[in-house]
Amino acid sequence: MSTISIYVHWPFCLSLCPYCDFNSHIANNVDHNSWLKAYEKELEHFTWKIRNKEIKSIFFGGGTPSLMQPFVVQGIIDKIGSIGTISDSCEITLEANPTSFETDKFKQFKSAGINRVSLGIQSFDEKDLSVLGRKHSSSEAINAIESASKIFSRYSFDLIYARPDQTLKKWQEELKFALTLAGNHISLYQLTIEKGTPFFNLFRYNKFSLPADDLAATLYEWTTSYLKEHDYNRYEISNYAKSGEECIHNLCYWNYDEYIGIGPGAHSRLHDRSEVLAVMMHHKPDKWLNSVELQGHGIQNNVRLSSSEIAEELIMMGTRLSTGVKEESLMQLTKLRFIDVLNHDIVNEYIKQQLITIASNSLKLTDYGLLLHNYLIPRLLSTSL
Repeated sequence: MSTISIYVHWPFCLSLCPYCDFNSHIANNVDHNSWLKAYEKELEHFTWKIRNKEIKSIFFGGGTPSLMQPFVVQGIIDKIGSIGTISDSCEITLEANPTSFETDKFKQFKSAGINRVSLGIQSFDEKDLSVLGRKHSSSEAINAIESASKIFSRYSFDLIYARPDQTLKKWQEELKFALTLAGNHISLYQLTIEKGTPFFNLFRYNKFSLPADDLAATLYEWTTSYLKEHDYNRYEISNYAKSGEECIHNLCYWNYDEYIGIGPGAHSRLHDRSEVLAVMMHHKPDKWLNSVELQGHGIQNNVRLSSSEIAEELIMMGTRLSTGVKEESLMQLTKLRFIDVLNHDIVNEYIKQQLITIASNSLKLTDYGLLLHNYLIPRLLSTSL
């Protein structure tokens, strides 16, 4: 039986973090019954893709999906299971913030079908939590992690580093403490400035600064080395796990496997023989909800990607992984080889600089190359794509 993954986007938050560029909105009153009906209806629209498939993973992201009522989560899972096959091995993740209001619902979420939670901790430093716009305290973060560890067999949490005024010593102390709470997976993101966020405007007018590039690189290198010493292997640029504990759902994206995204702003990549359909939903919650009620789906765009577009996405995503991209995967979807899609002069230059390797028909970034991923990959791709 072939497999597929499903992403469910819940667009609402209690407040908007100044670094976040996700599709998030503030809403004081949400009709959870109406939203459940809309999710169910959109899943029905994708019956042709879900039927006779084993569901490899389900991921509730946002926004803040832990603000959902547990009956909505259960209703969505039940609907998916009525169309496709949810086996005991299906990974079902819910992102959560560590406020006591949300933590109190963990047992209900488990009863609804959630078997893995991903907690947005971001920092254990009270001052930096305030800078990052977080609404929880350090003690709430610790309590949420401890609660998750007792209720769920699999859990993870996120931290952001390379924060303003952060020193190597401060980060070392924080990460060492974090590992006393961590399970078998942890996500560590360097703070980046994204267009359209409050941090972007502050940064543009020199009212906000990040650590110098040399310090950021040192933080990154020490982080990877320290975690490796403690059996957490970096399997993707910002994700570390003990053997066999990698996030199945996120691997779906990075391996360019097939997935469906439902909810406002969600994306899908649907494989149709040797072609790929890129589907995007309406971003604004009200517009998506109205579209689903009228048409049975909230689709804004539905396009068939060209071979060059598939190659670009596949390489952009796959090179985030420590295992890299296999030429076989590229050929299956595009009939193209590395020689067709890579700039050979740049390839040779990056190999000399020990930024990439190409061996056994796999393209990989080195440890240092991964740090420069967003800079390297656009230049690595052939200008003829």
